Amino acid sequence: MKLQIHLRLAGRVALILFPLIAITSEAAVDLQPATTRAGYIARLLINESPFPGEQGWVSESNTKASMLSILWVCDNRIHHIPAGYRQTQIATLQTQDIIDVITAGGEKGQCDGFYRDGSGAFRTVPRIGKRVDYLAKIAGQGSPGKFARLLNYAQGLATSYEKGGIEEAERFAGLRTVLQVPVTGRAYSWMTDSDVYHPGGNFIRIPNNASGSLGGNRFFTLRRLQP
Repeated sequence: MKLQIHLRLAGRVALILFPLIAITSEAAVDLQPATTRAGYIARLLINESPFPGEQGWVSESNTKASMLSILWVCDNRIHHIPAGYRQTQIATLQTQDIIDVITAGGEKGQCDGFYRDGSGAFRTVPRIGKRVDYLAKIAGQGSPGKFARLLNYAQGLATSYEKGGIEEAERFAGLRTVLQVPVTGRAYSWMTDSDVYHPGGNFIRIPNNASGSLGGNRFFTLRRLQP
């Protein structure tokens, strides 16, 4: 492709063609399509985490930590069900598929805007795709910066997960008490970080001194039922 620039010279228009080199909005970001498993998981991490200028933004490292913890929540609901609990109590269904965890409950279910359609294909509501496209457009302007790094980090986490799991540690795995309440450790839910939001039941809010607030989200562990 070439960039077309029209110059008006002595009443005439001259067409000058320049190679299209610097204006490549997709070059800085490597997001897989939303129709792929890894692309779909990446969009969950992107949708649930703030970018610069958005509510909840603290720093690049904070948003990355939020993305990682969200992925761990989904995985914990499959592979780390605490003693005394059933998977259906935590994830609302029994499954070994992270896509099922993400889409549980439909369009307004566990992960708002992520659902399966009538044929079982995994989908997102339009606003999610529009935001991702907007973020990718910003990421493609100028030299790759925070936006590109965050989008690619989300995709990297999702791709690695699909290939074999999560390499980074679960930051809440070693948590044993919260305000003298015995807890299971690990995070099993997240919600917008506000006192008015709580998943109910035996979920325990992870406090700030244990990094329970990340990317505008509050993470929750579970009350321990067995020693």
